[in-house]
Amino acid sequence: MKKKNKIDYKNFIQKEYYFSKNNNYLKKSCSKILRNIQVNLDNNKNVFHSLSEKFLFNFKARDLKNFKRYNNIVVIGMGGSILGSEAIYSFLRRKIKKKFIFLNNINDESLQEIKKKIRINKTLFILISKSGNTVETLSNILTLKILNKSKKNIIVISDRNTSPLYLVSKKLNLFYVEHKKYIGGRYSVLSEVGMLPAYLMGVNIHKLRLNIRIHFKNKNSTFLKSSLMKMSNILKNKKLKNLIFLNYIPELNNFLYWSQQLIAESLGKKGKGFLPVVSSAPKDHHSLLQLYLDGPKDKLIYVFSLKNLQKSKVNSKIFGPKMKFINNRSLQKIKNAQKNALLKALKKNKIPFREFIISDLSEEVLGELFSFFMLETAIIGYLIGIDPFNQPAVEQVKIDTKRILS
Repeated sequence: MKKKNKIDYKNFIQKEYYFSKNNNYLKKSCSKILRNIQVNLDNNKNVFHSLSEKFLFNFKARDLKNFKRYNNIVVIGMGGSILGSEAIYSFLRRKIKKKFIFLNNINDESLQEIKKKIRINKTLFILISKSGNTVETLSNILTLKILNKSKKNIIVISDRNTSPLYLVSKKLNLFYVEHKKYIGGRYSVLSEVGMLPAYLMGVNIHKLRLNIRIHFKNKNSTFLKSSLMKMSNILKNKKLKNLIFLNYIPELNNFLYWSQQLIAESLGKKGKGFLPVVSSAPKDHHSLLQLYLDGPKDKLIYVFSLKNLQKSKVNSKIFGPKMKFINNRSLQKIKNAQKNALLKALKKNKIPFREFIISDLSEEVLGELFSFFMLETAIIGYLIGIDPFNQPAVEQVKIDTKRILS
């Protein structure tokens, strides 16, 4: 029996947005880059090594045995160090019995609330910073006052270097897991950065990694290469400036914030890039949809939806015949009808869009989405002549922040 795809990928992008006289050259470049990435997956110095079957984590399940007893866990990090694990937690929330809190900003009020609600000694803290000197992360750690000698409820994930976080983990004899230097923060979700928190959530990380190489195969590979050609030409032509993530799946919202950072920070360079906006549907049908459909034609819409799996149905008889059309319909079916009406409007107005239809809220689906967006984003960077792994403009802000505080 043929295995059904977990995700349906569709592109509805008009030719005028992506057509180029260099399409044959671009097609060969896409194939070459994708093939080179696949060939080098097993290279343990490659940023995409986390997609390899031979990828080894810098932690063992037995080493985390004592940490599994914690039901309350606080993850402290910024950007790529935390967005991936937060996306996993939100997407698989129905399966996770533990309570996770994610500290990904400086907010004194939130910190004080956390200190009131949790018992510090009964809570596990996962501290993540690739560089080991992220100001916001270190500030939140210090505000919570959790650092003490030989603390048994702290895990540190960081590069092995001379940074403050790494050095203090050695000084205080804290449980330390090395962050692989060759994997940038926003591409690190399938490494220790995302998989260690996922393991402690009780998530099956084997299933999470099951479909992450699917985009090198047959139909998926063909779709990815076609998408790469379209998206890279759109960026080169600068005809579309905004990506609207119109999302009908609440559990997917934090994944889209992960994608937002990945795309904005990887491709927003040298006057190029998209502005990714996370938009909740059908809520935003009543606020932003007017702009999307009838405003400036500078947007590419990404539509995310779930196949109709919900069984509970509404009874609308109390509202009389005017609402008969929703009677005996599930909420998911109502949302899908709204989505299909939207797609019809997008086609009518000739607004370019892409559609992602997921089969279920499973580990396999989420892993496949992570790898698709990582591969697509990085390869687009290669094709338009920018480095998708650095963030030079952000680094200057960090330097100036330090100068101002010194």
